[in-house]
Amino acid sequence: MSISSSVRSAAAAAMLGAATATALAAVVLPGWAVTAPQAISIDNFTFTPPSVTVKAGTTVTWTNKDDIPHGIASANNAFTKSKALDTDDSYSFTFTTPGTYQYFCYIHPHMVGTIVVEAASGSNVTQ
Repeated sequence: MSISSSVRSAAAAAMLGAATATALAAVVLPGWAVTAPQAISIDNFTFTPPSVTVKAGTTVTWTNKDDIPHGIASANNAFTKSKALDTDDSYSFTFTTPGTYQYFCYIHPHMVGTIVVEAASGSNVTQ
């Protein structure tokens, strides 16, 4: 069985297009990529995970899974503190500036966590 030249041409064009699209995506998309949100759970008087590293522009969301209220506050007022979060309530903040952000539960100050925000290039600046 013989494949016609038009079918061979179409197949070659499809493969070339796929290869070009993959190469272009690898070069262009990282600069346009939207950062995925980061979730932190509050459960059993613990932040899980206790420390996260994200890129600048990432929204971090804390969700209270405990049966009692908790509140999120920055150790150095680097971001707005949350209202008291009842069970299943959430608080979100978008980190735009690279640095290390220490936070705690202002109702239970022994509960602490860290957000490390990296610049798009991957370099860190400590606040």
